[in-house]
Amino acid sequence: MSKRYILLDRDGTIIFDKHYLSDPDGVELLPGAVEGLKLMQAMGYGLVVLTNQSGVGRGYYDVASVNACNGRMMELLGEYGITVDGVFFCPHEPEAQCSCRKPASGLMDQAAAAHGFNPQEAFMIGDKEADMGVGRATGATTILVRTGKGAAHEERCRDSADYVVDDLVGAANIIKSLG
Repeated sequence: MSKRYILLDRDGTIIFDKHYLSDPDGVELLPGAVEGLKLMQAMGYGLVVLTNQSGVGRGYYDVASVNACNGRMMELLGEYGITVDGVFFCPHEPEAQCSCRKPASGLMDQAAAAHGFNPQEAFMIGDKEADMGVGRATGATTILVRTGKGAAHEERCRDSADYVVDDLVGAANIIKSLG
């Protein structure tokens, strides 16, 4: 049996959403992120991040800035023994209508190809409607966290979120309960 994966949004789910974050010094883990991710990892799941980074396409910052912020997030998580197996991001602005910008399935497809998992056996966790959309588009179980924009997006995600929880600890407990 292949390893199962949990796909997570970055901004507002693992780290504070700082709106077009381009400085790695601004990367700050959300409360509950470390505990939740440790629980997920302890259950044997691989962790992969899927993130829209339209600031690149808009010309606000470059790919090196995105990579630096992702690297800082992985460094902070690594200090707690958490390993992220991969980070996939869409650099395009919404107007580009690309296949990789969430809620389209492109990032999930890339992650599944790279790590050899079936998205229908995966979980997609995020704080926005787009995160629930990519989960729905690929058959993953969707979990909306109320961190970041999650509380504000809860009503519009009523039909796309399989579960709604306060944070990544809550998400880990749902995943554990599903066995």
